[in-house]
Amino acid sequence: MELKNYSLAANPSWLAQLLKWVNLRPEEGERTWMMFAFYTTVSVGLRWAEDSTVALFLDEYGAGPLPWMYIASAVMGMALVFVYSWLQKIFPLRWVVVAIAPCMVVPLMLLVLLRWGIHLSYFSVIVVFLLRLWVDSLYVVNDLNTSIVANQLFNIREIKRTYPLISSGLLVADVISGFSLPWLLEFAKLNRVIMIACGVIMIGSAILCYLSYQYRSSFPEAPQRLIPQEQASRHRRIQAPLKRYTLQLFAFVGLLQIIGLLVDFQYLQELKINLGDRELAGFLGIFGGIVGLCELGTQWFVSSRLIERFGVFFTAALLPVAVGFVVPGMIVVLYLLPGIQSLAFFWGLVGLKFFDELLRYTFVISSGPSLYQPIPERIRSRMQALSGGTAEAIATGTAGIIIVITLFVCGLFVPATMQKWVFICETMVVAVACLKVVWLLRSRYVDLLVLSADRGELSASNVGLRAFKQGVVKALEEKGNTADKHSCIELLAQIDPQGAADVLSPILFKLTPDLQRHSLEVMLGADANPNHVSEVKWLLERHPDNVNPEVFALALRYVWLADPNPNLSQLEEYLNQRHHSLTRATAAALLLRQGTPIQKVAATKTLSRMLTHKQERERVNGVKALREVVYLQALRIHIPNLLQDESLRVRCAVLEMIAATRMEEYYSSLLTALYYKSTRATAMRALIKMENEALDMLLQLATNAHKPEVLRMYAWRTIGQISTTEAVETLWLQLESSWGGTRYHILRSLLKIQKQSEITNLVDRFQHSRVESLIDQELRFLGEIYAAYIDLRPQLTLDNSQTNSRALIVADLLQRALAEMEWDIRERLLLLLKLLYSPDKMQAAAFNLRSESMVNLARGLEILEHTVNLPRKSLLLNLLDKRSHQEKLHDLLEAEFTEYQPLSASERLRKMLTLGTFLSDWCLACCFHFAQVNRIRLTINEILMALRHPTGFVREAAIAYLNVVSHRVLLELLPKLQKDSHPLVAAQIQELIKKSAIKINQ
Repeated sequence: MELKNYSLAANPSWLAQLLKWVNLRPEEGERTWMMFAFYTTVSVGLRWAEDSTVALFLDEYGAGPLPWMYIASAVMGMALVFVYSWLQKIFPLRWVVVAIAPCMVVPLMLLVLLRWGIHLSYFSVIVVFLLRLWVDSLYVVNDLNTSIVANQLFNIREIKRTYPLISSGLLVADVISGFSLPWLLEFAKLNRVIMIACGVIMIGSAILCYLSYQYRSSFPEAPQRLIPQEQASRHRRIQAPLKRYTLQLFAFVGLLQIIGLLVDFQYLQELKINLGDRELAGFLGIFGGIVGLCELGTQWFVSSRLIERFGVFFTAALLPVAVGFVVPGMIVVLYLLPGIQSLAFFWGLVGLKFFDELLRYTFVISSGPSLYQPIPERIRSRMQALSGGTAEAIATGTAGIIIVITLFVCGLFVPATMQKWVFICETMVVAVACLKVVWLLRSRYVDLLVLSADRGELSASNVGLRAFKQGVVKALEEKGNTADKHSCIELLAQIDPQGAADVLSPILFKLTPDLQRHSLEVMLGADANPNHVSEVKWLLERHPDNVNPEVFALALRYVWLADPNPNLSQLEEYLNQRHHSLTRATAAALLLRQGTPIQKVAATKTLSRMLTHKQERERVNGVKALREVVYLQALRIHIPNLLQDESLRVRCAVLEMIAATRMEEYYSSLLTALYYKSTRATAMRALIKMENEALDMLLQLATNAHKPEVLRMYAWRTIGQISTTEAVETLWLQLESSWGGTRYHILRSLLKIQKQSEITNLVDRFQHSRVESLIDQELRFLGEIYAAYIDLRPQLTLDNSQTNSRALIVADLLQRALAEMEWDIRERLLLLLKLLYSPDKMQAAAFNLRSESMVNLARGLEILEHTVNLPRKSLLLNLLDKRSHQEKLHDLLEAEFTEYQPLSASERLRKMLTLGTFLSDWCLACCFHFAQVNRIRLTINEILMALRHPTGFVREAAIAYLNVVSHRVLLELLPKLQKDSHPLVAAQIQELIKKSAIKINQ
């Protein structure tokens, strides 16, 4: 859902101030006001119709049949909700939400006309019952319709700010209808008032029609039954948690409805006892007006801020807490006071109804739509209809049954004076159950958000080992995708490397050659075990032509390494030229390890011939065999030539051999290989296998600023995959002293180690405070960036000369460089949070926050809000949201993370350059270009720092600056700068020397 209509964004300041008062953003204004107008208008009509039908009903029936009304209303409500859900399958959602209100109003008008036209007493009784029933159903459909439209128009973050204001339309309607109904009754009878109410509802429907047309892109164009099956299959993975969450939502909505109806029954019963028919309608109107004013103030100025501050679940729990415990306690206290016992229960129930409506139509109704946001958008409206509408209908019927049974039981066993307290106790019991459901919803909410983001991960710690091994055997034996089978073997090797052989060896004969090779490699990685020799030896007993040479060589190695007393003479036979080169190389390597001196000489000659052979395959297999040799002896002389071999496969094999045999004199070759894409993966694997022995040289490479960025990046990545305690300590030590790209690479490496080791609480236990201090450091620097955004923004002037045009271009480049640094800080903040919290949740949040879609961005922020528990959580959410630089700087100022005083461009630039180590290379270069075009004087230290910078384009920018600002100083430095290694700088220096020479000659 991408909304492009931001017509209120540029409105006058008074409107912006109004939006700020009600906690709205400019781009949300138009949608919110139109929704507010629609909901208010329809609610005014519904309130008039409700109060009129209530008066008619009580006049005709009294309060006794109310439970039967609740039961009938439940049946009617369920039927209408199912029809509403069914219509979404037949028609596009926009058509349904627009047409539903007029379609509901027409039968209401017909019922009133029938009551006017037919003057039969028994028929009038039936029509009054149907009128009251139909108005109740109208309320259910209207509330459901409004929340569904709001969920389509607003994302998960917007709806927390906007829906409290939208839902306040009901409160405004309470005020308008409440105070106008007594006046209206002076001029019209109840039947005529209902007809007027129907006309007002139609006006509200027209507003909704216009709104849905203006924002038609927010609604799906096709009915749900026409949505492709491929799109529906994306959500199959979340069906089970979605079902549980929906059932809990169903229970929550239902329990709230039961609480409301229990309170409503007791309230209306007391009103009927104490007031007459005409007085009752007037009292209902006045009471509704007073409650509406209180609700309105709460909804406009408190509700949205409280939801943003404490969350939807805190606000949703307020009603059951207040109505179930606080107010009943106050009634008990009032009842015990002497002198007011006769009125204590009446005013106590009025107070109970007051708090029920106040909290229900402010906090609960505002937080309700947010609870449906984790449900995937494709099925959200239908789920909302079935869960919300059906729950209210069933709860209404359940409440009616509860009241009927209670009245019957109380009539037999409970004294009349105590019957009222039975209903109070029932209300408290339902409130306790409601609180329990809120707690369960809270635990499911973020999990469903993460799953809806399609970003879950498999964790080895969550896999049942025995069941997993059985699954691997079954997967490998059955027909299926070979890539999936390789993944099963790899995962088995990660989860239980020592026990992998027990699973793989019995099924070796059933596997394809490729899977046999992979299985033997895994088995050898855990050392050869004599218990599995018989299964592996089966491969050697077959004719070599029937066995893959690679599999045969691995089996040969496994059998001879596992056998404590190997038959070396039989192994010597494999040196014969008739055998495959891989078999010969493996046999030679084993003989060099275990053979007699004569056998070692023969093996050395065999390998020498292979290493110098013309065929690539011979050389590759010979080098592979060297990895298993303990002492290379005479074979070392071939390594320099092999490192320069024309074959990439040979060079990669040599790199692996150097790491396997720990040949220190050739370690530099491993580091050099990181730079080239063709050998990088092999070099990384080799260095990772060396573990702690590779740490020092990798750290020297990673921290050398004069080495290429790509080389340093892969050095950090390699350290991150070593996964030893020493590697972790090294990364933590470097993290606090690093900045920018280096910190980013270190964080990625730490997360890699954490993921591999499955130590999810590593940071929580030992490094939590250090991570928080790093987050604070990032936030402080972010304040400097926003200050620079504001003070260094391009300044448009009347001068359209070339100089001014170039200055604007350079200023724009600097703004882009600042934007890139802001993005880098956002990424580092997310990585730091990923160290502290669940990787699955943080990955889902990061994925959504990187999206350009406002819906996905809001989903990511919502995941963070319910995952992060840092003191500066609200600040982080505001900074990660799409807001203006001024707003974000204001938030940082309020949190005292930075200080800001408007500075001139020259003063701000100098202040930025004092943070030189924190600036990216490109931003530093842009600062010098900005200083050049604006003739800003910089200090000698700042210029010298840039001239010594390891990045070429920074030195080039500093030289260009000197050429304009201080040409004399540059002429003195030119001889020293001629030997610059960067071609861009060298060419620049030569051009400047030529220009200087021409000027001197002239």
